[in-house]
Amino acid sequence: MLVSVDISLYPNAEDFIPPIKAFIAQLNQYDDVQIETFPTSTVIQGDFDRVMDILKVEMKAYRETHGMGIFVTKFLPAYQALD
Repeated sequence: MLVSVDISLYPNAEDFIPPIKAFIAQLNQYDDVQIETFPTSTVIQGDFDRVMDILKVEMKAYRETHGMGIFVTKFLPAYQALD
């Protein structure tokens, strides 16, 4: 099943831009899903199981590297948000 996930990250840090850029860079390493970044969020689109596996790995890695961060997500099952 296809899924589109709109995700925003709010790091618990004064200098919040570098952790956001690092998280987006990690997401962009995957070539089996579509990823597009907008000013306030990033959309990840692909096979549901694959997208969930990626988010599980990268959100855990973010926590281990950068500490606390808030991830706000919207899951759109069976919806193609990106062309």
